[in-house]
Amino acid sequence: MNGTERITIAKRIVRELKQGQVVNLGVGIPTLIPDYLEDKKLVLQSENGLLGMGPTPPPEEVNMDLISASKAPITMETGASLFDSSNSFAMIRGGHIDVAVLGALQVDQTGEIANWAVPGETILGVGGAMDLVAGARSIIVATRHSSKSGEPKLVKELAFPTSGIRKADLVVTEHAVFAFGEGRMQLVEILSGITMEELRRLTGAEFKIGPHGNGGASE
Repeated sequence: MNGTERITIAKRIVRELKQGQVVNLGVGIPTLIPDYLEDKKLVLQSENGLLGMGPTPPPEEVNMDLISASKAPITMETGASLFDSSNSFAMIRGGHIDVAVLGALQVDQTGEIANWAVPGETILGVGGAMDLVAGARSIIVATRHSSKSGEPKLVKELAFPTSGIRKADLVVTEHAVFAFGEGRMQLVEILSGITMEELRRLTGAEFKIGPHGNGGASE
């Protein structure tokens, strides 16, 4: 995925976020979001201990003691606070996060998420995702449509370990936006120039087309 596609995903997710919400940003694409908020004011949480995260600093102001969950340099907004992991996870587990924006290895067609381990790989990514899946009021997944090897990341059933039984509310890829409800996946919007036929070919999950979901594409 190129940088433009990552930015497309981040900008589309910003449209879903509401003024004043407390939003946790996970690793990867979610950490691009602070740079594209424009006039929208959010309270951004980084699970490594910051409430009030700001955008990426200019190179001459980078302080690597101040980093996001992706270990990328960030800034602090006026009024921001720093704290330890226990307080960070108390916020998450206590239901104080309005929206969690997470990356994912797979999402199934009911919205169940896998984002912490790949079977057979020695590197695990156990972090706060399981707590966020359980504790945040809303879950948005920001992910590539396909894996680096070209396999669909939106699948009928998870092949990777689940992050929890709680479902995602929305998935945004470089190609499309999908919502979940009543155990079904629904196309909300097409973001790229892809045709419906191509989208179905690249998507391992079954989905229905919402009222505005064809994005002008043809079947």
